[in-house]
Amino acid sequence: MWRHLASNTITFLIVGLAGAAGVIAWGVNEYSGEGPLETAICLQVEPGTNFRTVSQQLAEKGAIGSDSIFRIGAEYADKTSQLKAGSHLIPERASMERIVDIVTRGGASTCGTEILYRVGVNAVLAEVRELDPATSDYVELVEFDPTAEGVETPPEYAEMRERADTRYRIAVAEGVTSWQVTQALNAFDTLEGDVEEIPAEGSLAPDSYEITPGTQVAQVLDRMAAAQAAILAQAWENRAGDLPLDTPEEALILASIVEKETGVAAERPQVASVFVNRLRQGMPLQTDPTVIYGITEGKGVLGRGLRRSELDRETPWNTYKINGLPPTPIANPGRAAIEAALNPDTTDYIFFVADGTGGHAFAQTLDEHNRNVAKWREIEAERAAGN
Repeated sequence: MWRHLASNTITFLIVGLAGAAGVIAWGVNEYSGEGPLETAICLQVEPGTNFRTVSQQLAEKGAIGSDSIFRIGAEYADKTSQLKAGSHLIPERASMERIVDIVTRGGASTCGTEILYRVGVNAVLAEVRELDPATSDYVELVEFDPTAEGVETPPEYAEMRERADTRYRIAVAEGVTSWQVTQALNAFDTLEGDVEEIPAEGSLAPDSYEITPGTQVAQVLDRMAAAQAAILAQAWENRAGDLPLDTPEEALILASIVEKETGVAAERPQVASVFVNRLRQGMPLQTDPTVIYGITEGKGVLGRGLRRSELDRETPWNTYKINGLPPTPIANPGRAAIEAALNPDTTDYIFFVADGTGGHAFAQTLDEHNRNVAKWREIEAERAAGN
């Protein structure tokens, strides 16, 4: 009997330890992963404020998902005693770990006027923004495309460029190509030293980067590359078992395809599962973004629908014509797409098509997929008739 009781006790202890380890891993990911903040805010920290108050402020503003994890992470990093009073700019999607660093690093106030350079898939913009003290949110004063020929520089931009307290940031969107990033950075008058050699596709981390006037373009690209290497290394270490991916580089290629296939964050693990299932079964991936990359090679957007002749054309990236993954990524995927590629949902899906809501309808069989395609064609026809 005593042996039986001892065995049960050991079993319960092992299960408890495994559960605790899982909770810790989840907490670490929450602390270091991308945050929920959609627009940068200015966090005012008054003298004498403690971390509990700050964490509650951040939670109320939607900058963190858990004030408890935020405080525990700060305590573990031994930074709760280093809180600095002042105005702190909290960038969009900032992780809890980064926010802790911001509010404990100190220095000059980081809120006020900001020039934000946005590098997107379809556009590049320079935005002049000013903090609204009443709401602690940024208000856009003017925006323009700094890469466009013949565009006059707005006077507001020129004025803010002359101010010593203006902050500068570059925000790179998920899914842009390395060519797009390099071309944009070369065009920003805040940066110096044009770069001609395009970094490897997929090697740059989409994120927000603070810069100062006179920073070299190569330095910014190096920061982006270092950030992407760190993200990929961490995701590879935490990958699911039995994936049909042999190297981190293959994971990056798959992540880039996932990034280009869906703009719905919650869908990424499902989309990844479709491609993982196809790789396991030896099926062609048959994904349009790879065909587009074979045409443009990342140098801008196609700007129209694909033609049948293009789907039939053989290129190294056309996954209708090749088996397995293409030779390189087709864009720079963000952290979430990389994590989805390495921890996909467990499904039997091998097809998906747009469902008219911005998301996709998934299917396990060709018959089911064909029905979903028919519904999508009806939606397309109705929209065309409405125009």
